[in-house]
Amino acid sequence: MHRWTSLEDLPGDLGPTVATLGNFDGVHLGHRAVLRTVTDLARERALPAVAVTFDPHPVAVLHPERAPKEIAGLEHRLDLLEQAGLDGVVVIEFTREYALLPPEDFVVQTFVEALRAQAVVVGQDTRFGLHNSGDVGTMRQLGQVHGFDVVVQHTAGALDHGQRTWSSTALRQAIADGDMGLALRILDRPHRVSGTVVHGHHRGRELGYPTANLGPDRVGMVPADGVYAGWLERPGRSVEDPDRRLPAAISVGTNPTFDDVAERTVEAYVLDRTDLDLYGEQVAVDFVERLRGNVRFDSVEELTDQMRRDVDRSRALLARD
Repeated sequence: MHRWTSLEDLPGDLGPTVATLGNFDGVHLGHRAVLRTVTDLARERALPAVAVTFDPHPVAVLHPERAPKEIAGLEHRLDLLEQAGLDGVVVIEFTREYALLPPEDFVVQTFVEALRAQAVVVGQDTRFGLHNSGDVGTMRQLGQVHGFDVVVQHTAGALDHGQRTWSSTALRQAIADGDMGLALRILDRPHRVSGTVVHGHHRGRELGYPTANLGPDRVGMVPADGVYAGWLERPGRSVEDPDRRLPAAISVGTNPTFDDVAERTVEAYVLDRTDLDLYGEQVAVDFVERLRGNVRFDSVEELTDQMRRDVDRSRALLARD
């Protein structure tokens, strides 16, 4: 998949396209419904399928005090878009100046002139242009004027006991609540946090459970404090390497049993492994299920007994995953 960092980077011989627009934060099932329509239509017309996205999130630029937490970092988002079958993604740097483009100017510059779109696929809640004043109706009108088809993909999906929209808002709430089951249903995969392994207090090693601590460069929304069963993945390793994806018990929070941890941490103990040297390595942690919330224990012995039970539960859960 081609990755372009501006419309100016697009090759002159790209030709007509089938295109879509969105932030795609998380690339959840609602997004993938749109992307599937894009790729299917592109294959039917023998055209490249291209998505336009933004970085940073527009709300983070225009209203930083209301900026939503980023579900997935840009690189992970691009990897997921590639897995969805796109031929290319244009990442537009979102600035205050860019936000001033009227809807028609945005559509003409992006879809008419740069991408020469024969068709544009959008979700039913798509907004664009100055003050988010452009919507699906606007896109349809502009499609008639400028000669491209507009396909609206509805993204409703079955959640809980009724029909709710697969949305980044619902996903953020699930992650904030530590509800990994609901997050899994919205994403169709475990939620991921990535970062560089750094030195911590080495307390896990002293207790017999050495952990990989994700550093301050971590990306991806951190779930609610607690202990989780999940996976530690090492993307730098080949897919055939048995040590690429490993079962883990994951701790999120400040570890209330001890008083010397002020910042929230994300640390993963690879089950039954004490031989791994992960310091300085880029890893990803996938959250499968929350086992419990954080508890302050009266003694180290009580803590290690609970850690043993957490590891046993994680092992049993992940054996079925």
